[in-house]
Amino acid sequence: MKRRRDPIERASDESTDLQDVSTWEPRNALDRFSVATYNGIAYGFRAIVIGVTLAITAFLLVQPSVLVLEDPWLALFFGLSVVPAALLAAFIWYSDITTNEPLGLLVATFVLAILFATFAAVVNSVARPYFQLLGGIGTILFFYLIVGPVEETVKLLAVRVFAFRSTTFDAVIDGAVYGAIAGLGFAAIENTIYITGTVAEAQMGTITAATGIATQRALVGPGHVIYSAIAGYYLGLAKFNREHAGPIVVKGLLLAAFVHGTYNVTVGIVPDVVASLYPIGFGLAFVTYVIVFDLTVGYYLYRKIARYRRTYRDVRGDADEAPAAELTEFDPPRRSE
Repeated sequence: MKRRRDPIERASDESTDLQDVSTWEPRNALDRFSVATYNGIAYGFRAIVIGVTLAITAFLLVQPSVLVLEDPWLALFFGLSVVPAALLAAFIWYSDITTNEPLGLLVATFVLAILFATFAAVVNSVARPYFQLLGGIGTILFFYLIVGPVEETVKLLAVRVFAFRSTTFDAVIDGAVYGAIAGLGFAAIENTIYITGTVAEAQMGTITAATGIATQRALVGPGHVIYSAIAGYYLGLAKFNREHAGPIVVKGLLLAAFVHGTYNVTVGIVPDVVASLYPIGFGLAFVTYVIVFDLTVGYYLYRKIARYRRTYRDVRGDADEAPAAELTEFDPPRRSE
């Protein structure tokens, strides 16, 4: 999309210098100092945010590190707990029918999701006691108003602040790929914290406690990948629909947050109900419900990806050369060449 121009610039024959009238570019020392100051503030703010997340993450990982040093086998359970989520993220990556995404961007998104997850941990911890005062209704509100929106937002930010700006983010489906990777990173740090807390408080042996909680977290991880892949898909859609970019991103977040909140609310109720109605144990009811829920939501994501792939093949004959990605309201303006 072309840059919007002032009426003077549109009417000018380009022979008149319009600097500081209707156009601007850095020319003198003050101009260059202003540019440097702006860049310093912008990059400095990002550095502060990353620094804070690093500090919080380091603090959260103190206990896991100590436990791993005491029992190195615990690291294996951390890894095994994210295997299902990693396989699902790999499947979404493989489903990208366009160009493959650079490994560096995938790793960066994974790491950023781990770092930004700490913000969600802090917000959840601060807000939870206030919602608990409302009893059962408060718990439901907490999941729908805090957990779902906050966790899906920080995962999407892990995509937005870096990968989204790359020129290799050149297709809508790329948003789903990076969203899935962000979900994987979030699941990795969340699983580590949950497993650590359970092992530290358990009265039974470390291996026994770790086996139980790692199995449970392995079932939860794929959900994070699915939810953030949905939000990521809409982030990708927003990049190529500048005039509606904001509402599209909001729609993706609302969908992901609602599904996330619904899972958190129902997973504590449905397995108990099923176990009481049928001659099966709670464990089997829990596993069955999580799988059915993830398959249902995953099918929604699968249909979107499948439709994109099908349409891509249908029109590929007319799109051998993909046009450069347009800027959105989230992007800094490019310099004209």
